[in-house]
Amino acid sequence: MRAITKHYIDGAFVESHGRKVMESINPTNQQVLGSVMLGDEEDARRAIGAAKRAFQTYSLTTKRDRLEILRRMHEVTSARIGDFTHAMVSEYGGVSKFASLIVQTGVEAFRQAEKALQSLQLERKWDKTTVLLAPVGVAGLITAWNANALFVCLKTASALAAGCTVVLKPSEMSFLQTQVLLDCLHEAELPNGILNVVNGLGDTVGAELVRNPDVHKISFTGSATVGEKIMRDGAATMKRVTLELGGKSPNILLDDADFGKAIPMALGIAFLNSGQACAAGTRLLVPNSRLDEVKRTIIDAMRAFAVGDPADPKTAVGPMVSKKQYERVQSYIRKGIEEGAEVLVGGEGHPRGLESGNFVKPTVFANVSNDMTIAQEEIFGPVLSVIAYDTVDEAVSIANDSKYGLHAFVSGTDVPRARRVAGQILAGRVVINGMRDDPQAPWGGFKHSGIGREYGAFGIEAFLEPRAILE
Repeated sequence: MRAITKHYIDGAFVESHGRKVMESINPTNQQVLGSVMLGDEEDARRAIGAAKRAFQTYSLTTKRDRLEILRRMHEVTSARIGDFTHAMVSEYGGVSKFASLIVQTGVEAFRQAEKALQSLQLERKWDKTTVLLAPVGVAGLITAWNANALFVCLKTASALAAGCTVVLKPSEMSFLQTQVLLDCLHEAELPNGILNVVNGLGDTVGAELVRNPDVHKISFTGSATVGEKIMRDGAATMKRVTLELGGKSPNILLDDADFGKAIPMALGIAFLNSGQACAAGTRLLVPNSRLDEVKRTIIDAMRAFAVGDPADPKTAVGPMVSKKQYERVQSYIRKGIEEGAEVLVGGEGHPRGLESGNFVKPTVFANVSNDMTIAQEEIFGPVLSVIAYDTVDEAVSIANDSKYGLHAFVSGTDVPRARRVAGQILAGRVVINGMRDDPQAPWGGFKHSGIGREYGAFGIEAFLEPRAILE
């Protein structure tokens, strides 16, 4: 069991001023994995001070300097992918295949930021005017627990590529994963103060980052409720914000889709990261004329989604991250039953033989109307709502009838038609026929799914401000 008592400030591991201790509990078996000393406002201010001092020189670095830093960060993190993955599986309960993918994507973020920065035009001229894209200042990065390595690497890479210095508050539920990353990045010998990390709670360390006038930018991944508070509290100091918030992603199966392929894919998208993913396609929109076929195919396909030990490569759905999250998902399953939805598979309680962990039965509801709670609110667990439609226009209307707009999916054999449908959906990303990623494509949402974009040049530009010089 590892006890973490230090934060990373000004290029060194320093003892925490805050004295509150928190334990990490393995969600698979409830065993204690380690403990962390949580920082307080004083720790946050020390980190902000270090970042402010470092910004004076780091903001003046050249593109070549930053490219070299990103290259070193990628090099040292690439050597520890196995350690990162093991930490995610044990601390968070991420199934091994998904955890490995998330960690590799996170590590790759440094190389992708390097690629984007190489082609990013930081100076533009016409006539006697020069426009420089300048780093906005000290960046406060606040990350969520469901894909810690990805969020930390992605935000850090983008901020440092832009010339900003960083104070990171990772999720307090991911401190063991964060420590693996810190041990690794310390080996990269970054300039002192450009990367500072304080473990702590959102209402102490996170709140200090949001209200402190020496922090100029907040990049946050998490719930819409917290995102709204960051916007309100950050307005007092004119914070620039990037908010990647929740989702209730629709997945439209058009009437010409190959259901034998599309439905297993849809279940995989719905149960992505055991359902604990903002991009999970948790609303499956299907033609009313093929509803009975859909239900039969779902029941058959569910046999492939084994629940169990996340370290087992055969496991498709692992535990919820905490008892609190387990109870949250159970409450939504009960709500779906109360509102009259049909439990096609799954239901309340633990899967048989998995009572000791935070395991949920992967649940599919049929006969769901889009105004039901389970169709409107983000559950963050392996719960899928099947919603029937009669026309494509109705399907698009249902898809857009949500306060969220992060991600969406469309399946159909007529690809031009599917593309036309995708173009009508209010979401930051829409994927046709499957689940794919492009690390240079923007990531972010419409409506309550957030503000701003991440990934590639779009993510770097979020940490830059244009400065015009006229002769």
